[in-house]
Amino acid sequence: MKKYKSLLTGLAVAFIVTNQVTTSSAQRRPNTRFIPYSSVSFGVGSSHYYGDLAGYRRAIRATYIMPRWNVGLGYTRQFTPHFAARASFTWARIAGDDYTFNKNNVEKNIAQYARNLHFRNDLKEFALTGIYNFVEDGRNSNVRAKFTPYVFGGLALVAHSPEARTPAPPDNEPYEARRWVKLQPLHTEGQGQPGRDKPYSLVTVAIPVGFGVRYMINELFNVGFELGYRYTFTDYLDDVSGNGYGDPALREGLATKMADRRFQVIAARKANGPDRYDILRQLFESGTPEQQAAVQDALTTPIRGGNGVFRDGYILTNLSIHYVIPGKIKCPPIK
Repeated sequence: MKKYKSLLTGLAVAFIVTNQVTTSSAQRRPNTRFIPYSSVSFGVGSSHYYGDLAGYRRAIRATYIMPRWNVGLGYTRQFTPHFAARASFTWARIAGDDYTFNKNNVEKNIAQYARNLHFRNDLKEFALTGIYNFVEDGRNSNVRAKFTPYVFGGLALVAHSPEARTPAPPDNEPYEARRWVKLQPLHTEGQGQPGRDKPYSLVTVAIPVGFGVRYMINELFNVGFELGYRYTFTDYLDDVSGNGYGDPALREGLATKMADRRFQVIAARKANGPDRYDILRQLFESGTPEQQAAVQDALTTPIRGGNGVFRDGYILTNLSIHYVIPGKIKCPPIK
């Protein structure tokens, strides 16, 4: 009996000692649970348009030929060491011009050069995106990864309204009197006419995807660089889509001039300049039979766009500064 009492006593002592050691160890072990944190950002960058006036098939030229600007604000919530979500607002300008895009290679782009269209468009984009960080953060915002590459994707709502400049002389408007006018109300492709499409919407959905890098400056600030492509669900960021102009008899005044600019001598976006018909005359008089036929077709067949085969899109680059919102410091309980 004494033997069993001794054994039970030893087990009890061992249990008490083990429990005390485990409890003490648990108290000393750091809390490794990730603490979510938030940041706000401001950035500026460039904007690059792709569409009927700067085709995807010549994407490299479209990227560098007429870059414009963008500014943006964002709010990001880091939920796990790898995953975050962001809400952002970006104001971006895009632009395109047949003359600028094709003047150095008219022989291969006769139809686009002769078309002589141009536009600019200020986009207001509100986006919700998910972010995956390739390098995980520490347990809180103070021990973030020093350098973090990441990818993102999501959905965006984009408000837009393409504009173009009114004609230059000799259309009886001096350069000082020319102005930028909104194109959608002019129904340049005959929208709303019998048998034609209704006017296009000035709000569209877009899919933003891209990648970026982020660098930690200190506990409160990051800097970042990002490149993202937006695929939109409209073909009218540039006001150009269909392969016709509608019935000219149903348009009046400015709408007629803005819809078909093939016969304006000076490039549509320019204040003044050389006669852009000179090279078309040369090609028609001494070019190859194919070039002669292309010039004739371009000036006699009223074709504007690619009939919506490809949707318009744009790329945004962004250099940004991020302010990390400090989290609440949890003090240990006083015993």
